[in-house]
Amino acid sequence: MGTKRVSDKRVVDAGAAEIFELLADPAKHPVIDGSGTVLASRSTGPRRLELGARFGMDMRMGVPYKILNTVVEFEEGRLIAWRHFYGHRWRWELHDLGDGRTEVTETFDWSTAWAGFLLELARFPAKNLKGIRATLDRLQGMYQG
Repeated sequence: MGTKRVSDKRVVDAGAAEIFELLADPAKHPVIDGSGTVLASRSTGPRRLELGARFGMDMRMGVPYKILNTVVEFEEGRLIAWRHFYGHRWRWELHDLGDGRTEVTETFDWSTAWAGFLLELARFPAKNLKGIRATLDRLQGMYQG
């Protein structure tokens, strides 16, 4: 199935540092989630993410469940990615455009998943792309005047 990644991007009217602070705070993830599956961060995790940080989220996809994530990529103000226990990753890349705007790219990457074919069989890539687009729209809307 090609690259085993789906992504989209938006230009957001905020600086990269400001957006990164939002992404690095797991308690804020439900605020920007456009998929409707992220309910709350677990109180036992860190308040701010960094490389190697483990954080849990309360989720709902039909039925409620909990997920544990590990931050596997981290560049302050520019890049953050976390891996679920199945190995797939959610990646955020920020490119500061220098004029108070930032190009934000969100990616769902299942190339590292141990059972990626199951994700494909359940059509998660297409569902997640729809969620990515809704999340980026929500993020963009947060900063519009």
